[in-house]
Amino acid sequence: MLRLRACGGTVPASVPAVVWARLARRASSTAYGAATVAAASSASFGLEELAAERKGLAKVVLKKGKTQIFRDGSPMVYSGAVDRIIGRPPPKSGDVVLVADGTEKSIGWGLYNSVSVFCVRLMQLEEEARRDPTCALNMERLLEARISSAVDLRRSLGLPSANTNAYRLINSEGDRLSGLIVDIFADVAVIASSAAWVEKYREEIQILVSKVNGINHIRWRPSADILKEEGLDISEQMEHASSCSTVKVMENGIVYLVSLEGQKTGFYADQRENRHFISLLSKDQRVLDICCYSGGFALHAAKGGADNVIGSALDLANENIILNELNPGRISFVKGDATAFMKGAISKNELWDLVILDPPKLAPRKKVLQSASGMYRSLNALAMQVVKPGGLLMTCSCSGAMTQSGMFLKTIQGAASMAGKKVTILRQAGAACDHPIDPAYPEGQYLSNYLLRVA
Repeated sequence: MLRLRACGGTVPASVPAVVWARLARRASSTAYGAATVAAASSASFGLEELAAERKGLAKVVLKKGKTQIFRDGSPMVYSGAVDRIIGRPPPKSGDVVLVADGTEKSIGWGLYNSVSVFCVRLMQLEEEARRDPTCALNMERLLEARISSAVDLRRSLGLPSANTNAYRLINSEGDRLSGLIVDIFADVAVIASSAAWVEKYREEIQILVSKVNGINHIRWRPSADILKEEGLDISEQMEHASSCSTVKVMENGIVYLVSLEGQKTGFYADQRENRHFISLLSKDQRVLDICCYSGGFALHAAKGGADNVIGSALDLANENIILNELNPGRISFVKGDATAFMKGAISKNELWDLVILDPPKLAPRKKVLQSASGMYRSLNALAMQVVKPGGLLMTCSCSGAMTQSGMFLKTIQGAASMAGKKVTILRQAGAACDHPIDPAYPEGQYLSNYLLRVA
């Protein structure tokens, strides 16, 4: 019997009855899907014909001229693109709906939300349903197919491996499951929910993720603020802190103690490839890692043979020094304000060969982009002043609004002018390959990483 596993809790004696009820519906829909495939073998049925088998399926009709972006694959149907909704009674949040162009011809199907600014999250296009109708209008089967595809993709990328067991399994729109993120930390799967539909299909998602090889614990992390915009108040449903609050993971052969109570899902796997690159540059260098949280770049620099490494980090980072049996005389972490630290270093004329600046998200939304640009500029100007002439600065922004605006490079140039420095771009990068991006949804691109020579 399949059993759900809760991080830090006891294994339930059986799957809840509500889950069995849904799985029973899924078994029924499996028969429906098989019948659909048989029918499709003799005729190319589209969503309209398939929907005829579903009683009460509503249709969301787009305004004329608003269809092409969604035909091209953008999954987020915003309310301003909708002309009308056909169906009585009207659909409820979480319901499967057809999405149609201005002539009422279906272009795909998705999940409806009556409250969110994104009233439909498209799950499958018309052409896809014609090619493979087994998942058409069936969210349970689609979830199974998409999660299986995500597992296969990571396996093809060599994840997990003997040296790395911390990685992203599902990257929202990049894996065509908008609003769902799953990070794997050793045998723990942390599921981050930021869409009402994810909460609706919580049990099914947990079951499917628990089947992934090596997963022994599931931890659910709902994004309360975002879900409130989706019409859900889950404050009373938030999981209480459990005994499973930390987990040991490995990345590029380096061991980390990760706090599952910390930021986001607990660990920033998106910088894995950039951290490895730092290890290649660090031999015999003096390295400063600013805003380094659990010590990621600093630990890689130390493993890469750096002569001396200083990082501004949490207490957790000091435990990671011990876990990796590193010489505390060559790597150390201090707690404190990054700006104050750099100003103090400048006043003492302290310089480093290699500096990493990876601040937290300063521009969570477009409306604060201008003020955030000023903060990024000031931080980078200070960082450039603690790099020795001809040394290197790796500077980052994890703010999607900044990356998508194209302003980060201009901000860096502005910082160089402020600091009286000249910079040259040596390398430009983004998130690691287990964070795929759908080109039809460029808003999924959020991480900017530049390696600069500072003179």
